[in-house]
Amino acid sequence: MKIPVKLVHFFVIWWLLTVIFLVSCSSFQRAPRRNLTVVFYNVENLFDTINSPGIRDGEFTPEGRNKWDEMRYQKKLHDLSRVISGINETELPEIVGLSEVENKRVVMDLVQTRLLVNGGYSIVHHESPDIRGIDCALIYRPDEFKVLHHHAIPVHFKNSPDSKTRDILYVKGFTLNREEFHVFVNHWPSRIGGVAETEPKRVAVAEILKEKIDSVKLVSPKAHVIVMGDMNDEPNNKSLENVLDAHSPDKHGGRLINLMIPDFNAGMGSYNYRGEWNMLDNIIVSQTLLDSKGWCVRQNKGFIYREPWMENIHRNGKLSPWRTYIGSSYYGGVSDHFPVFIRLYR
Repeated sequence: MKIPVKLVHFFVIWWLLTVIFLVSCSSFQRAPRRNLTVVFYNVENLFDTINSPGIRDGEFTPEGRNKWDEMRYQKKLHDLSRVISGINETELPEIVGLSEVENKRVVMDLVQTRLLVNGGYSIVHHESPDIRGIDCALIYRPDEFKVLHHHAIPVHFKNSPDSKTRDILYVKGFTLNREEFHVFVNHWPSRIGGVAETEPKRVAVAEILKEKIDSVKLVSPKAHVIVMGDMNDEPNNKSLENVLDAHSPDKHGGRLINLMIPDFNAGMGSYNYRGEWNMLDNIIVSQTLLDSKGWCVRQNKGFIYREPWMENIHRNGKLSPWRTYIGSSYYGGVSDHFPVFIRLYR
């Protein structure tokens, strides 16, 4: 029986369309969703063992009161790398902000550890005027994030001109799909001397930061802003809630969103002081990262990373981060803070 030519053409076209559809579906299913992991970590006094002139780092030397030697330094590097590499089970984090690093050398030693070296991390670091010599830094994977510009934002106090603290580290860059990011790494003045007594200094830093963010958004309203750091304040304190105007992810219309508020409201924290949890480490983002366009924050919240080996159990049964030192007593822990992180996807 002779099959009509039109029917042959129909079956050929149907077969070709079916193949194209199946190949397209298969390719779509295989295409991985893009992800970025962004971390902030106060690494608690990451000093080298050298007594550097001009800064107060003598206690972190072999001859100093902390007996800080090469063995303790290498253990600290290994433990920190174990934390950072463990945050994402599938790949190393793309962007990591750090505080309490002495200099660029210690950051270079950190990214060259066995657990981090495959990340091929690049480093952004500027020396700050802090009298103890501790700075902020950013490490990033250049295969995922391209840095275009960076500088230190100086912090000065009108009512205390001689006071010195850490600069704010500012980094501008693009992801592979050309979305623009502005990252601010912070370590605000401590609460030593009393929370209320020291609050004006943290408010002053928040005002400086807010002015810089506003100037960025004025020029690039669609750009993504990420503020991370040890603010030494909690999400409901004046510096963050009122001055920086950073609110909960469920509060629509806010210009800045503090992604640590959900865990803070649940009684969780990144730092423990006398048995009480404090959310001193915060990650705050612009509304552009919650608008379902381009990069978005997974689950609309941040997370605290903690594992049992990073924790210390006290005699009263309570837990806290397993710190390296208490005073001059060596405890051999990792840090007195837990890291905080967010996951982005598109």
